[in-house]
Amino acid sequence: MLERQKDIARAYVVVLVSALLAIATGDAADQPQWGQRYSRNMVSDETGLPDTFDPATGKNIKWSVPLGTQTYSTPVIANGKVLVGTNNDDPRDPRNKGDRGVLMCFNEKDGSFCWQLAVPKLTKSPYWDWPHNGMVSAATVESNRVYMVSNRGEVMCLDLDGMANGNDGPYVDEARHVVPSDAPPIEPGPSDGDIIWLFDMPKELGVRQHDAGHCSILVGRQYLYVCTANGVDDPHTGIECPDAPSLVVFEKTTGRLVAMDNERIGPRIPHGTWAPPSLGKVNGRSLVFFGGGDGVAYAFEAVETSPPKGQVDKLKRVWRFDCDPTGPKEKVQRYLHNKREGPSTIAGMPVFYQNRIYVAAGGDFWVGKARSWLKCIDATQTGDITSSGEVWSYPMRSQCLSTPSICNGLVFIAETGRKIHCLDANTGHEYWTHEVEGEIWGSTLVADGKVYAGTRRGDFWILAADKEKRVISTVQFDDQFSNSPAAANGVLYIAAMTRLYAIQADAR
Repeated sequence: MLERQKDIARAYVVVLVSALLAIATGDAADQPQWGQRYSRNMVSDETGLPDTFDPATGKNIKWSVPLGTQTYSTPVIANGKVLVGTNNDDPRDPRNKGDRGVLMCFNEKDGSFCWQLAVPKLTKSPYWDWPHNGMVSAATVESNRVYMVSNRGEVMCLDLDGMANGNDGPYVDEARHVVPSDAPPIEPGPSDGDIIWLFDMPKELGVRQHDAGHCSILVGRQYLYVCTANGVDDPHTGIECPDAPSLVVFEKTTGRLVAMDNERIGPRIPHGTWAPPSLGKVNGRSLVFFGGGDGVAYAFEAVETSPPKGQVDKLKRVWRFDCDPTGPKEKVQRYLHNKREGPSTIAGMPVFYQNRIYVAAGGDFWVGKARSWLKCIDATQTGDITSSGEVWSYPMRSQCLSTPSICNGLVFIAETGRKIHCLDANTGHEYWTHEVEGEIWGSTLVADGKVYAGTRRGDFWILAADKEKRVISTVQFDDQFSNSPAAANGVLYIAAMTRLYAIQADAR
């Protein structure tokens, strides 16, 4: 009996230590970035998620908290914290007034406020940092570090605990950074964000971001892979910075720039560059996949070592795939607002799945042609694989801003033309489409056998993740959705324009 008790005690210790290690590393059931780690697949392993909920009665609502008035960022959940970007139109800190990009951090358990980082707007013109857009980028969390791109195009490393544990360096000038240049500094307190290091891409790289700094940063080993958001000039008639890079790489501990692409994508960008990268291993080699603003999907060798100080390497391209080879390639801005013909771009993340890349490309939603395709690409090839790399192509009737969700041999993707599609992942065969009444700007999330998606009209849809179409429920909000759902630790998180909801079965 004594030995059995000892065995039980040992087993308990193993389970407890494993749980504590999982919590410490943030790898248990957290959702520390937008999409799955590395692959960017919009699928979660969470189970027991609700089939329906009601924000009016509180049914299955664990907690909800107010945000700003415009929220385009997808929430991420890690180490007991929930982070989401919004604007400052409903200021939490009365000292920090006016239009700002804001990253808010809440307690995962009860939604209590932890801290926020407010970043002033770029004032060069509204087309650099669109008024009231807020902090558009989704954060990426690893251990106790938060990596993100601010509304000013700054690559930031933040302390997940904010200023509650002091002002960690080397960056210590938060008092000045959170206010415009003509305003007095605001001394930070425990409820403010703590910047560890910062890299200003417009200043240091000559990037001309358009409308917003937008990227969900990819962490690969000791490096960060970042989309620069380089785009067109104010009148949308040309590229102000044609030689600026579209994809750059930093050391995650120091913020040192170590590599950038050498594709000169700039002149072929019809509007902007907003697609975050992904990563996968192909034939034993780690590759970084990037959807260019020129409608071309690229694969680069992942960075293995840093160059000598003062040197910046060029990323080595493994392959390129033009998603719209018959579209125009020169003077592409002359097709501004032409809904019938024009160049293509890529807005959603390329998803790596079983040696293939799934990515949506087509006309830019705001200024381009009303046409797009979901492409399935063979990721094992090399060189220019435009002719040889296509596995299948699926046409959609409108533009697409979404990242695919791939699960159990099925692909789910939404388009702005008010449709959700279910396809065969191997062949591209269409199983079903579902019409919704509002545009979808975010992506579908597949979790617990369900497809979750919100619309700009305020409808939140829950469908069965199956070959047979089945609507499980629809929830109506007096608000809009312009981002993607997330799931972590048995809870579904959705950020409407003005409010963040944590939704859990049997919660009230």
